[in-house]
Amino acid sequence: MSHPSTQPACIALAGPTASGKSAASLAMAQRWPVEIISVDSALVYRGMDIGTAKPTPAELAQVPHHLINIRDPLQAYSAAEFVADATRLMGEIRARGRTPLLVGGTMLYFKALMHGMDDMPRADAAVRERIEARAHALGWPALHAELAQVDAPTAARLSPNDSQRIQRALEVFAVSGQPISAFQTGTSAIPNPLASGALLSLEPNDRAWLHARIAQRFDAMLDGGFLDEVRRLRARGDLHPDLPSMRCVGYRQAWETLAAAGDTPNAAQLAELRERGVAATRQLAKRQITWLRGMPERVVVACDAPDALAQVLQRAQDLLGPPA
Repeated sequence: MSHPSTQPACIALAGPTASGKSAASLAMAQRWPVEIISVDSALVYRGMDIGTAKPTPAELAQVPHHLINIRDPLQAYSAAEFVADATRLMGEIRARGRTPLLVGGTMLYFKALMHGMDDMPRADAAVRERIEARAHALGWPALHAELAQVDAPTAARLSPNDSQRIQRALEVFAVSGQPISAFQTGTSAIPNPLASGALLSLEPNDRAWLHARIAQRFDAMLDGGFLDEVRRLRARGDLHPDLPSMRCVGYRQAWETLAAAGDTPNAAQLAELRERGVAATRQLAKRQITWLRGMPERVVVACDAPDALAQVLQRAQDLLGPPA
C-alpha cells in the first residue's frame, strides 16, 4: 500500500456522455475506500432520473454519492455553488480517511474546480427578461451575432443556439460593460486539486463507437419511461422549458415533442424525437471532448478499448496503491 502522503487529494473520472464513467467509478469503489462526488449539472435535480441516466437506488447504495438529488428542477445550481460544495465535501471525505472520487461530464464544473472562479457579476432578472424577449422575437442565432460584436472569443466557442450561455454572456456585458471572457481568466489562489495525473479521462478513439452507445442509451431511456417522466414534470405546472433543468439534453427535446403533440405523440413524432435527442446528445459529447482536449492535466484512457476498465483500475492503483 502506498503511503497516504503520496496519494492525491482526490481522483477524478471525466469523459463524454455514455463513455462508461459510472461503471468504472463503481468498479473503483469496490476496490478502494472512496466516496463519489457527482460532477454533473443534471444529476443535481430530483425527479429527473431516466433522462439523466442517474445511478439506480441499488448503485447509490453501493458507495456514498454526493451532489445528486440536491435541487428541485425549479431551482438553479451554479458552477460557483458546485466548487463550494465539492471543496467542502472533499475535506469531509478525507477527514473520514477516504478518497474523494469526482465523476462526471460537466466540464465547466471541472474547469472551475481546477482553475478557480472569477468574480463574475450576479444574475440580473430584469436584464435577463429583456434578453429572452428579444430572443423570442429575433431568435438566438441573431443574439449570437450580437454577442460576436461585443465578445468575439465567447461567441466563437458557442453554438448559435446555445441559448443558456448566449443569454448569460449578453447579461454579463449588459450589467458590467465587459465581455464575459474578461472574467474567465482562470486565476485562482486555490491549488488545483487534480494535479499530478489524478484526472482520468475516458475518450473514444472511434467516435462511431460512442455514437452507437449514445443511440442505445437514448433508446433505453425511451423504453424505460422517459416520456412519462417528462409528462410528470410538465404536469407540475410550475416548470417551463427555459429553466436550466429543462434545458438538459433530452429533456428539452422531449418537452417540445410533448407540447406539440398534446402529451400524446404519434409514431412519426416519436421517431423525430429519437432523431433529435440522439443528435443533441452527440453534439453534447463533441463539446465535452473539446473541453477535455483543453485540459493538459488529464490522463487519457481509450473508453472503446477492450481493456478500458482494466486500464482505469491500473491508473487508480498507481495513484492509491493496491486494493485493501
